[in-house]
Amino acid sequence: MKKTLLFIAFLITNLFWAQNNDCVSAIPICSNANITLTPSGIGNDDEGNVGCLNGENNSIWFTFSTLTAGTLTFVINPVNNVDYDWALYGPDLNCTQIQTATPLRCSYDAPGPGQYATGLNMTSLDTSEGAATDNLGNSSDGMVKYIDVVPGQVYYLLVDNFSPTISQFSLTFGGSAGLLTPFDDPVLQPYPFIVPGANHDGKIDICGNPVMYNFSTLTAQILNNNPNFIVKYYNSATDALDDVNAITTPVSVSTANTYHYVISYSDPTSPASFLNKCKQFGTINFVDRSFALNTATITECSNNNSGTALYDLTSVNIGLTPNLNVKYYPSMPDLNAGTNEITIPYAYTSAEGSVFVKATNEFDCVTIAEIKLKFHPIVTINNDAILRSCFIETNPSTALFNLTVATVTGQTGITKEYYPSMTDAVNGTNPIPNPTAYIAPSGVAYVKVINAQGCYAVAKVTLVVIPPVYSTTLKDKVICIEDKTTLDAGIGFNGYLWSTGATTQTISDVGVGTYWVKLKTGDCVTTQTVKVYPAEQPVISNIDIATTTVTVNVIGGTPPYKYSMDNVNWQDSNVFENITRGDHPVYVKDAYDCEPIEVTIVVPNLINVITPNGDGVNDIIDYSALAGKQGLVLSIFDRYGTKIHQADKMNGYKWDGTVGGKKVPTGTYWYSVTWNENNKKNTAMKFSGWVMVKNRD
Repeated sequence: MKKTLLFIAFLITNLFWAQNNDCVSAIPICSNANITLTPSGIGNDDEGNVGCLNGENNSIWFTFSTLTAGTLTFVINPVNNVDYDWALYGPDLNCTQIQTATPLRCSYDAPGPGQYATGLNMTSLDTSEGAATDNLGNSSDGMVKYIDVVPGQVYYLLVDNFSPTISQFSLTFGGSAGLLTPFDDPVLQPYPFIVPGANHDGKIDICGNPVMYNFSTLTAQILNNNPNFIVKYYNSATDALDDVNAITTPVSVSTANTYHYVISYSDPTSPASFLNKCKQFGTINFVDRSFALNTATITECSNNNSGTALYDLTSVNIGLTPNLNVKYYPSMPDLNAGTNEITIPYAYTSAEGSVFVKATNEFDCVTIAEIKLKFHPIVTINNDAILRSCFIETNPSTALFNLTVATVTGQTGITKEYYPSMTDAVNGTNPIPNPTAYIAPSGVAYVKVINAQGCYAVAKVTLVVIPPVYSTTLKDKVICIEDKTTLDAGIGFNGYLWSTGATTQTISDVGVGTYWVKLKTGDCVTTQTVKVYPAEQPVISNIDIATTTVTVNVIGGTPPYKYSMDNVNWQDSNVFENITRGDHPVYVKDAYDCEPIEVTIVVPNLINVITPNGDGVNDIIDYSALAGKQGLVLSIFDRYGTKIHQADKMNGYKWDGTVGGKKVPTGTYWYSVTWNENNKKNTAMKFSGWVMVKNRD
């Protein structure tokens, strides 16, 4: 507590001008602690005329009460070796009585060299008027005899600076009796008072200058649960000492001013108790902890004209410092309500507008700043660009495109990147390595147009593969192998180039083979192949000869067929009648009327009767004359169609009218002779007829 009291003494020292220097406003002394003051003037009334002082010069009044019985001393010690005088009144006189009462102790002190202190001590014998010499004739030292006190007595002390020099003094009490005080009394004040401020130094942090402040919020801290004490607050020391104009409502405070508070006791059992006069003084200074932020603007790219941009709000210089707790909000209502906080401020996607920053320092001061969100100039693009390119012959569904010639923007100072998809363009992945020679089918390519600020927009380029244009006139042909024909590519082309070297629409006198022609349409050239096929020749599959009738069977080729046995006269029927024995040519041609197919046939001699009686005449059927034919076989059938004999190379192509060595019954039998002609086609031949066998025993 002594530290606090010394602080209060300092306050009184510097604020003594507020005291009116009269008895009625005497300063209560409620401690034995040292008091340092500098009185000036006499106040409203010139008092102390009775006794040794003969009036006031530069004076101040004190009052105090005794705590215990015993002796009481004090020492007034001038700071600058000036003449301080004093008068002590009491006990238990009021200011009216004091005006005419003789002081209990008094000393006007006429100091000798080195003798400037005055007061009460335990060795002096004088009880009044500290004269130049004591009653024994010794020189006075300014000290007079102590007083004996009992508890609760009230005294008044007038201290006067007789010298015209305004000078400070200190007042110190001693003796065995203490001064009455509610302070530091463990019964009345069980807890220490706490000086306000975060560091208990009387300094209060505020946010702004000036600001409205409610001093009553400090009371609980200062009193620290001590009962019967009150605190009042004042704008000035004068108001604090005179207890006038106490601050009772929130007021505007400023860091330029010092404010004062007074702790006083209110004795609940005695409103007139001297304890109620005891006060402790304190000062309050305000420290402005507010801070300033600045409005700033951040400009980013609204890429691909999306209407939004990605902002790093933490990169904006609005004056933030490391001690601040910072939060970001999309609007002031959100900031005020603490809603929709931007939790990822370094990657905030937004349209143009503003965000608001709430920064709080360690003193709970809050400053709000606005960050304006802007876009860099928008990259303008053209999404209607179309590139057309001729098909690639080896892959007609694709073409070779020069993407760099597509008109996708009219802006200057830009760069371009080329991508196969919108996703790749936005992400910057899979760029087209050679946009001047991009092979692609009909579809879309994407151009990322980037300006000097790094902003981009992606333009769409439509790719059109110009397909090959073929002649609908030019068709494959079938001609006779020995013929020639004309090929016609048709009209509607800008140019022709045949594989023969001709540059005309048609080429003539071409035979069987494969030809091509390059057909030019605009800048594109289509190569069309045409084939001239040889007509498929018909094939004589087999010939049936029945007596004098020849039937020619034909496969392949293109019907209808024509038949002839002299290559002059042609018939539609494949049957020839009344053909004589011997060799005959047979001719066949199909619808293409090419060179006919020719085979030679043999109409064998017809044998209708054999008499196998061993006379050497008509004993056997013998076709050995045809042994040179391929696969020659003679087959004999009975009237039921059952084959009863086969004559071939093994038996000389003959039949003697027997089966298994036995003669067959006389009757009519059927036979057929089959072979293949010795030509390229191995034409199958069949000659059939009947024979009468006459067997006689």
